[in-house]
Amino acid sequence: MPEAEVHGPIDYILIEFTGNRLTGRASEELVNLVERGIVQVYDVMVVGKDANGSVYWVDLAEGTGQAGGFADLAGARSGILAEDDLLEVADAMQPGTLAALIVYENTWAIPFVAAALESGGTLIGGGRIPAQDVMEVLDALESLEATT
Repeated sequence: MPEAEVHGPIDYILIEFTGNRLTGRASEELVNLVERGIVQVYDVMVVGKDANGSVYWVDLAEGTGQAGGFADLAGARSGILAEDDLLEVADAMQPGTLAALIVYENTWAIPFVAAALESGGTLIGGGRIPAQDVMEVLDALESLEATT
């Protein structure tokens, strides 16, 4: 199977920022990952929820201060994310926050996936452990080790 027909795993992340604090640092790192060929961004959506719970979408093409540097990724619009996703994201958000919803492909995995498929491999499972969960478990283990 030619590598051009193979894709890496597609993931999404939803990151909530309290008090509308998008500083641009997160978007800088995302652009860095794209430039290094580690990920390909398919869609970016920034959603706000005001203190009253009203939901709004931040137009990245306008490059407003609320976009927090994600305006650099305004062209990442594959169509995977739709208005329904905005409403689903809003349900997960706290009032007075902004959230960035990012859909990306793990392009680093394409050669591995191609090699596995060429070798007759078939993906029969997969999953993701959220970063926050990993950090909490590692912190708990470190605390436990410190007391023994």
